Amino acid sequence: MVHSPKILVVDDETYIVELVKFNLEKEGYRVIVAFDGVHALEMVKEENPHLILLDIMLPSMDGLEVCRTLKQDPNYNTIPIIMLTAKGEEIDTVLGLEMGADDYIKKPFSPREMVARVKARLRALKILEAEKAVGKRIFVVKDLIVIPDKYEAFLGEGKLELTPKEFELLTLMASNQGKVFTREALLEKVWGYEYSGDTRTVDVHIRHLRQKLKDDSSFPLYIETVRGVGYRFIEGSSNG
Repeated sequence: MVHSPKILVVDDETYIVELVKFNLEKEGYRVIVAFDGVHALEMVKEENPHLILLDIMLPSMDGLEVCRTLKQDPNYNTIPIIMLTAKGEEIDTVLGLEMGADDYIKKPFSPREMVARVKARLRALKILEAEKAVGKRIFVVKDLIVIPDKYEAFLGEGKLELTPKEFELLTLMASNQGKVFTREALLEKVWGYEYSGDTRTVDVHIRHLRQKLKDDSSFPLYIETVRGVGYRFIEGSSNG
């Protein structure tokens, strides 16, 4: 019998735990819960979950310390951790990522987004395990997964149908998160020195790529326009 993935939800707010639990169980996941940091660590050792949704503000031991403890333990450091953060916790979010958290979701969040992030992380974990022996790279941000060596990319549950240039653009930017690329630099790196077209080619391909990523240019999740300069891929992914 094949068991569905087991997810540990850690939050001291009962209504959030119930909301997350309901939506994850609706998708077929097994859900276990903890309401404080110490209990969370006990549950990890007892249940060995496939993924952890972890609030930062917890009694007895905060989520940052729980994350640090797990990521330093070779028995549990491969378990994906998605931090749940409230508004105004930007510094804590950065600390969580530095301690090894794989992603974060800001409260209040939509159940749909939360489920999409969980699915993406679990899929990425399977891919990482399968590709580990041959050392292939993957990039994961929110519910986007990019596998350069296979020329494959996934968004949520679906595989993205990208042209070769769109895929090269996506891979280049996802592997250089936070770096601003001018249009000229993208043209040179993706199309090559000999390309005789102009920078409007880049804008057209970025626009098409955003459409396929369902990326709103006003509130981008992935590709941000740097006015007067070019584009950058928003930071926040983990690389395998």
